[in-house]
Amino acid sequence: MKNILFVISGPSGVGKGTMVKRLASKGELAFSVSCTTRAPREGEADGVHYFFLSEEEFLKRVANNEFLEYDNHFGNYYGTLRSFVEEKLKNESVILDLDVVGALNLKRVYPEAVLVMLLPPDKEALKERLIHRHSETPEQIDDRLARVDYELSLKDRFDYTVLNDKADEAEQQLREIYLQEKNKA
Repeated sequence: MKNILFVISGPSGVGKGTMVKRLASKGELAFSVSCTTRAPREGEADGVHYFFLSEEEFLKRVANNEFLEYDNHFGNYYGTLRSFVEEKLKNESVILDLDVVGALNLKRVYPEAVLVMLLPPDKEALKERLIHRHSETPEQIDDRLARVDYELSLKDRFDYTVLNDKADEAEQQLREIYLQEKNKA
């Protein structure tokens, strides 16, 4: 069995972080800690949830080609460190939580990555999830919701799609996809 790069993506509020945590907690996949220039949310720790960087430091790393992918998303930079992922892949499969553009950018650089887009039951469910996480202003929530149709229009460019309506069912489908991909010759 080979180690794979398993990417969970989808619109803001679809449950990417929750699914990644659930899958990584089983011990089969290592969580890839991304870099961001945004401020930490309540309970987030540097080096655990993200590497929190200044914009200057982030752009220096971009200039040094240190990212597999990066993007400016809602006014903040996010990126996946090449060295972090390559080191982890030597010993285990790696799971990533990426926005839609970041996932597609990564696929161009790392074509063997397995991309899964989580789909919301509907836009209202997304809105409720964004409101209940209490981390964005109403304007930020509106910005995120305005992008949903565009992001969902890219679903055919992903290897798989999974409806995240019931968390346990979505987790099981993701786990089955992961095992199927890991066991390919």
